[in-house]
Amino acid sequence: MAETTHPVHGEITGPIVMIGFGSIGRGALPLIERHFKFDKSRLVVIEPREDAGDMEIMARHGARHIKTHITKDNYKEILKPLLTEGDGQGFCVNLSVDTGSVDLMRFCRKIDTLYIDTVIEPWLGFYFDKNMKNSERTNYALRETLRKEKEKNPGGTTAVSTCGANPGMVSWFVKQALVNLSRDLGLKFDEPAQDDREGWAKLMKKAGVKGIHIAERDTQLTKNPKPLNVFWNTWSVEGFISEGLQPAELGWGTHENWMPKNGKKHKKGCQAGIYLEQPGANTRVRTWCPTPGPQYGFLVTHNEAISIADFFTVRDKDGEVSYRPTCHYAYHPANDAVLSMHEMFGNGGNAQPVLHVLDENELVDGIDELGVLLYGHDKNAYWFGSRLSLEETRRIAPYQNATGLQVTSAVLAGMVWALENPKAGIVEADEVDYKRCLEVQLPYLGPVEGHYTDWTPLEGRPGLFPEDIDTKDPWQFKNVLVR
Repeated sequence: MAETTHPVHGEITGPIVMIGFGSIGRGALPLIERHFKFDKSRLVVIEPREDAGDMEIMARHGARHIKTHITKDNYKEILKPLLTEGDGQGFCVNLSVDTGSVDLMRFCRKIDTLYIDTVIEPWLGFYFDKNMKNSERTNYALRETLRKEKEKNPGGTTAVSTCGANPGMVSWFVKQALVNLSRDLGLKFDEPAQDDREGWAKLMKKAGVKGIHIAERDTQLTKNPKPLNVFWNTWSVEGFISEGLQPAELGWGTHENWMPKNGKKHKKGCQAGIYLEQPGANTRVRTWCPTPGPQYGFLVTHNEAISIADFFTVRDKDGEVSYRPTCHYAYHPANDAVLSMHEMFGNGGNAQPVLHVLDENELVDGIDELGVLLYGHDKNAYWFGSRLSLEETRRIAPYQNATGLQVTSAVLAGMVWALENPKAGIVEADEVDYKRCLEVQLPYLGPVEGHYTDWTPLEGRPGLFPEDIDTKDPWQFKNVLVR
């Protein structure tokens, strides 16, 4: 890695407690060390595994390791003495699985500790509970628990929810993409303030955006082929399997005139999304990214599909929705992850006995191309995002591949914003200052570019079989969904 001077974005005056030390924790640790001033003697990592390589990294960066699981029964007992030790304001960085995010942020806010996570994570058992209705296993349902907590306890100490690459960074990309598109369309507009939801929503409506794909293509590859009975991925395998087995979910736009037979609306909450009675990682959609062009992606559920659709909703004076974009993830993982998921579903959804995250030493080439595709407007479709390569990642940050760095740099940006806005209450990535966050994050994202395309989901069909498609409106979900 090249030696360079990194800006210090602020001082964390109290303890830093990182929960989880998987692929994202390992990558986030050196970024926190680079960009914050803090007392290293109060840096703690809570991680139940005791991997030799991880222990070496913690030692190298001065982090104290506590070998334990954070559970619903012990989190207060373990975290309170760690986060309240000495003077100053602590920071809880939750990068783990199976830890109840809403409970943790509620507790942290009570003891005046800043908090950030990358997903609204439930406690152990939620994702695979066969006694729960599918509507209850959705990210929509998890987000509603956050919304209720925010409504019940407004203001106060900042807790940044769902602030990784996606959800997280992509919400900032949507705003930047919308500003770029609106200018290119020749619209007259004043950019709304960061918290002006109505202003942003009306701008998107004015621009004619029918929907948004979180369109991603991971081309990172290994030198050797994937063996049987192993699940390979470029980020948390447990996380991917968990969300992959949740119902497919999407923010549901006002332009849609067709819904799949197994599509379901929610009876309560913000009403911004729907879900399908089938697993997201076994649901394909048509989408577009700059490198491959047209491609299949998986409609894996993500929080941003709901939060973005909700944020950009326009309501009439009587409260009725007059505009909302469709929004969903359209994810083509690394080829080894696609094969791993294919094998898992072929085996009744039972995961392989070995789960493995491919690190920067095992991967030999490729990029993670992650952006937002705003479609349906007068210029058809506009992709804006990061095209970060493995080679660039190795040069600028240790212990992670390209996928990981897009996440860890977003965690860094969210931490900076929280430190600069310590009394903002509970916020989603859609509500923070996208310009400030991208300013912090951009040095770690490789080329960040915008690309227009004439492609629509009607193109590239073989034409050999009869299809039920909508030729009048190419951007109907009916045409996007692979049936």
